[in-house]
Amino acid sequence: MEFPNLPQSLKDRRAFLTAGAFTIVRPELVRGAGPARLKAGLIGAGGRGRQAVVDLLSADSNVDLTVIGDLFEDKLESNLAWLRDQNRFPKTHDRIKVDPEHHFTGFDAYKKVIASDVDIVMLCTPPGYRPMHFEAAVDAGKHVFCEKPFATDPAGIRRFMAAAKKSEEKKLTVISGAQRRFQREYVETVEKIQSGQIGEIRAAYAYWVGTPVIQQPKGRDPKWGDMTWQHRNWYSNVWLSGDQIVEQHLHNIDVINWVMGTHPIKVVATGGAVWRPRDEVHGGIYDHISADFEYANGVRLSSQCRQFPKGLYTNVSELIIGAKGKSNCRDLGTKDINPYVAEHVALTKSIRGDGPFINHAMTVAESTLTCIMARESAYSGQEITWDQILNSTLDRSPKEFGFDLKMEAPPLPIPGQYKFS
Repeated sequence: MEFPNLPQSLKDRRAFLTAGAFTIVRPELVRGAGPARLKAGLIGAGGRGRQAVVDLLSADSNVDLTVIGDLFEDKLESNLAWLRDQNRFPKTHDRIKVDPEHHFTGFDAYKKVIASDVDIVMLCTPPGYRPMHFEAAVDAGKHVFCEKPFATDPAGIRRFMAAAKKSEEKKLTVISGAQRRFQREYVETVEKIQSGQIGEIRAAYAYWVGTPVIQQPKGRDPKWGDMTWQHRNWYSNVWLSGDQIVEQHLHNIDVINWVMGTHPIKVVATGGAVWRPRDEVHGGIYDHISADFEYANGVRLSSQCRQFPKGLYTNVSELIIGAKGKSNCRDLGTKDINPYVAEHVALTKSIRGDGPFINHAMTVAESTLTCIMARESAYSGQEITWDQILNSTLDRSPKEFGFDLKMEAPPLPIPGQYKFS
């Protein structure tokens, strides 16, 4: 299949991979081919993590959850009980095989999960931890389900990318939580756009215009220290969430990068907080960002994300304008199973060798950095190029971790005062 809109470098890379498909991209088999039972371990037992477990067990009847880790014991135990509810999950509850010795809590819980006898590690903590956890999983030779985004700052994404290269060398399966990549409507439509069905791409649009994510509307429990509070309210803290454009709008921007076959080369963005109150519940993130990206071939992507109260206009979508027509990136394909389940079907098939080998670590890492680039442009008021963001010294991670550590939350970024470096 030809892809006339791909840059030549991407065409050459695709041709190389296709030519060697039977020698360089076949995965290592786990316990041989066929219906080997796989063991999974979950790191991050919040709402997203527990649903990912349900989706994995629904996708493959030969997978068990055998170990679980979370920062907080109450989160771990309540969500483990939810997963074991026979009435809620009659088809999967009996494959939650986590004995008391495999409940791990605290900042080092991820190490204990990864060191366990598991084949699949599920990374579902707040994304600020993704580079650290992914690196450890790859070093241990584990296959990974990795929730998006993959980092919240340039230092983190470089760390993730280094581990991504190792994962490719080790032939490890890495499936991202960017589930549109496994949604048949999107997969078939993207293939048709890339083959020229709507003509040469002229422009692209991406939207996540939705409602706020407020995790702790009642505020802070007086017993919680600074770090405990920021983790309990992680979406409102940029070092943990990356802001809306990174944590949520990545889905749409990733689709456009997928269609284009590459990442933008620069961006100018603007944003702020016009609705979000200036308090610790709502934190130091923006409630709207608009960005104008440019790709190397001159195509521009107009991106909008917004979180305003319920009852206002919403729009979560993508749009590609071609010389011969337009597409919403799913209208040229056919519907199939739930994409949240489909991504886990692809995961286990890739691991066993029953389906194509998949490693989306580097691809979705580039989409993550695309979003970070736009956020930093909005925060600083500057145009930012791909080379600048890739080589930025910005590192938002704490230098030490502890429940009672003092940790002052940064103020809301103000363009002209906030300095990008």
